[in-house]
Amino acid sequence: MASWYGPGFHGNQTASGEIYDMNQLTAAHQTLPLGSIAVVRSLTNGRTVTVRINDRGPFARGRVLDLSFAGARALEMVGVGTDKVELRVVAFRGREGALRVQVGSFSELDRARAMLVQLEISHYNARIVRSNGAGGALYRVQVGYYQTEEQAQAAARSLGKLFRIDPLIVREDGL
Repeated sequence: MASWYGPGFHGNQTASGEIYDMNQLTAAHQTLPLGSIAVVRSLTNGRTVTVRINDRGPFARGRVLDLSFAGARALEMVGVGTDKVELRVVAFRGREGALRVQVGSFSELDRARAMLVQLEISHYNARIVRSNGAGGALYRVQVGYYQTEEQAQAAARSLGKLFRIDPLIVREDGL
């Protein structure tokens, strides 16, 4: 499933460091290297669009891609908001980085610190990453430094069971 993001994020900094322009053909993905070029095909209507991955997300369960407004418009999914898609990476223009497991995202630093303490007590190597979202600062709590998807998935399963959470695997880009 893909969704799209636009006006609330327009003009904010993306994970790649560039300013988000909802009128460009870009997208957010949790783990593909920033700079990857992907062809996205709507399974509903067959339309396709080529986008560049320049941001991280989506952070909604069951979604693999957040398209820019321009990308969503090309697939004719703006009004509906989501669509079933096929994603095919056709080129890489960035560098790959290590994987981390994100166990929480908080608007309050104190809540992120409390989660960090729980992880450290359980002997996990964790950190807090601050980012600016549409609604202000976000504090993301991330665990580990994994070189393969398999390692990160195993850690995510363990963390999910231990803390009764639904963690995300995110890529730390070496830009």
